Amino acid sequence: MSEYKKEFKKSITDEELAELPLSVFEGKIHLIEKIEELTDAVNYLKKQPILGFDTETRPTFKKGQNHQVALLQLSTADEAFLFRTNLIGLSPGLIKILATPSILKIGAAIRDDIKILQKITPFKPGGFVELQELVKDFGIENFSLKKLAAIVCDMRISKSQRLTNWEAPVLTEQQQIYAATDAWISYMIYIGLTN
Repeated sequence: MSEYKKEFKKSITDEELAELPLSVFEGKIHLIEKIEELTDAVNYLKKQPILGFDTETRPTFKKGQNHQVALLQLSTADEAFLFRTNLIGLSPGLIKILATPSILKIGAAIRDDIKILQKITPFKPGGFVELQELVKDFGIENFSLKKLAAIVCDMRISKSQRLTNWEAPVLTEQQQIYAATDAWISYMIYIGLTN
């Protein structure tokens, strides 16, 4: 990153946010539900220097009830990979991507995401970039993914699918687009901050 630092608004109001165009991931979505689908996805992803990162877990409506992570999302600018971890677990190839310091994995509030992935298979995380920390260097005071997308990328993203059942036998198209968008927008925010 050069010495010149881009200027961004410190914060954005809900009213300003509502004025922005709604954006969704429009690239290719790869839904990985079977072990035999892993190799091509991992081979593609391990060559990428930067990936947007997120997870989805079935929501809990009872105190003390917890679910394992159901979906791991990794995205480039135009390809998003949705790994149904509740069906296929975490393969050694995916673990290697999550542990490789030279592959940057960009996300917001990622500490809990990493912890729940480590419950499936323990690994030492490497190369993770927390957007909520990074944006402090730019004077940005809003830390939600929705507000960061608005401040850095002039985009509004929907969070309407967040509380859906991520362990459903079939993920709907809306769920897939939502999940892809969450990982992709982290990638886009990072590019917006650093380029």
